[in-house]
Amino acid sequence: MPDAVFFDLDGTLADTAPDLAGTLNRLQAEHGLVPTPFETLRPQVSHGVRGMLGTGFGLAPDAPAYPALAARFLALYTESLCVDTRLFPGMAELLDSLEARGITWGIVTNKAERFARPLVDALGLGSRSVCIVGGDTAPRAKPFPDPLLHACKAAGVTPGRCIYVGDDIRDIKAGKAAGMLTLAAAYGYLGSDQPIEAWTADAIIEHPLEILSFVERD
Repeated sequence: MPDAVFFDLDGTLADTAPDLAGTLNRLQAEHGLVPTPFETLRPQVSHGVRGMLGTGFGLAPDAPAYPALAARFLALYTESLCVDTRLFPGMAELLDSLEARGITWGIVTNKAERFARPLVDALGLGSRSVCIVGGDTAPRAKPFPDPLLHACKAAGVTPGRCIYVGDDIRDIKAGKAAGMLTLAAAYGYLGSDQPIEAWTADAIIEHPLEILSFVERD
C-alpha cells in the first residue's frame, strides 16, 4: 500500500465549478454582460481566474483591464467559496476507506492557500487532511514538483511511495516529476488542450473509488 494519497482540489477532490462559474456570472452581471453557460465554463475551472476571465471576458492576464477584474472576481468568490461546491460522488467513501487502512491523504492544489484552506474547512475536511498545499505555498506551483515534495515533507512520507490524483495535465507532470504514481481523473474538468490519454498518466480513473484498486497493490 502507498504511504499517502494526494489530491488536486478543483475537479478532483471537489466539484467547485458551480461556485466559480456563479462568481463569473455575477461579475458579468455587474458589467451588463449575458452570463456564460455553465457547460462552457466547467472545463476552464482548472485554469482558475485566468480561465474564468478569459472565457467570460475574453481577456488575457496582460490586458490592462485584467488586474481589476481579477481582484473583483476573487472578492466575489471569497463570499461564496462553498455554497454549491460538493465532494465528487464516491470521494467521501474513498477518504473513509483510506483512513480505515491507515493511509494518509492530503491536498495539493494550485489554488491560493487563502482560498483552499477555508474551502476545505467548509467541506469538513480541514482536520482530516494531513496537509493543504496551495499554489503559493512552495517556491513553484504545478507543473513543477515543488508543491508535492512540500506535501511529502509535511506528511513525513517518501514521494516514491505516494499516489497523486489530478484532472489536468500539469497534475500529471508534477506527480511524475516528484516520482509519484499518477492517476488522471477523467471525471474532472479536463481543461487541457491535449486529450487525457496523451497526458501519460500511469492510469486513468473514471470514479474516485477506482483509486482503491491502486491503493491495494503491494
